[in-house]
Amino acid sequence: MVTATKNRPASRPALLVNKTHLPHELDQGLGARLRIGLIELATDQTSEHEFRRIFALPGVDFYESRIWNDATITPETLARMETDVEGGMRVIMPNLRIDVAGFTCTSGAMVIGEDEVFALMHKARPGIPCSSPITGAIAGMKALGLERIALLTPYVQSINDMMRDYIEERGVSVPVMGSFNNANDDEVARITLESTKAAAIDLARSPHVDGIFVSCTSIRTIDIIREVEADTGKPMLASNPAQAWHLLRLGGVKDSLPQWGRLFTV
Repeated sequence: MVTATKNRPASRPALLVNKTHLPHELDQGLGARLRIGLIELATDQTSEHEFRRIFALPGVDFYESRIWNDATITPETLARMETDVEGGMRVIMPNLRIDVAGFTCTSGAMVIGEDEVFALMHKARPGIPCSSPITGAIAGMKALGLERIALLTPYVQSINDMMRDYIEERGVSVPVMGSFNNANDDEVARITLESTKAAAIDLARSPHVDGIFVSCTSIRTIDIIREVEADTGKPMLASNPAQAWHLLRLGGVKDSLPQWGRLFTV
C-alpha cells in the first residue's frame, strides 16, 4: 500500500531539480522616473480611473491607500477625515521610495486646510513634496495667468461658499458659480459627462471669467476638457487633472500633454 508523507499527495512526482540562489540583477523597478503616493477616499469612484490614464507615461507610476469617509459630503463629514490622513500616508509602500504625494479630496483639503493635511502626511513621509486637488488647481490658475474663474461644483451651498472664499483669498476672483447641489458622493460619480460639459460651457461662456474650475475628484472630467476649451476658448481646470499636473511638475516631469487640456502645456 502506498501512503503519502505529511503534506505531500501520493501522486506528486519526485523533485528532480531544485536550484536555489539563482543569479539575478535588480533594476530601479516600476516608477523609475517618478513614484507618486496618493491618499484616496473610500467612496471615490473616479480619480483612480483618471489618474491611470494621465499617469500612463514611461517611468511614471502611482501607489495609493484609501481612508474612510462618509458618502454624504458636508463640512462636518469632511473635517472628520483629518484623523486618518497620517495613517493613510504611512501604509503607502513603507520603507520604499515615494517622490511626491497627494491627498485626493478637493473639499476635504480645503476644510481641513492644505497646510494641516500636508503636515500630517509629512509625519509619515518627512519632507516629501505634497499636493491636493485645490492646491493643484490654484497653482494651475496661476501658471495659466487666470484672474477670474467660473466655479462648477456638485456641493451643497455651505461648501460652495467656503470654496469661493478659499480661492479668492489666494488671489483669483470667482464672479461666476454653478452647482449640482448633490451631497451624495456615490451619486456625484454618476453625473453624466454631457451634464458636466453643458454646465461647464454655460458658466465658462460668461464674459466675466477667463477660465473655469470644475471641483470634486468624483466628477468625471478628463474626456470633456478639450471640448469645453474648444467651445469657450478658455482653459478648463478640474480636480483630478489639476492635481495630476501639479504632482508631475513637483516631481520634475515636464512632458507636454495637450490631450488633457491647456494646463498640461505649461
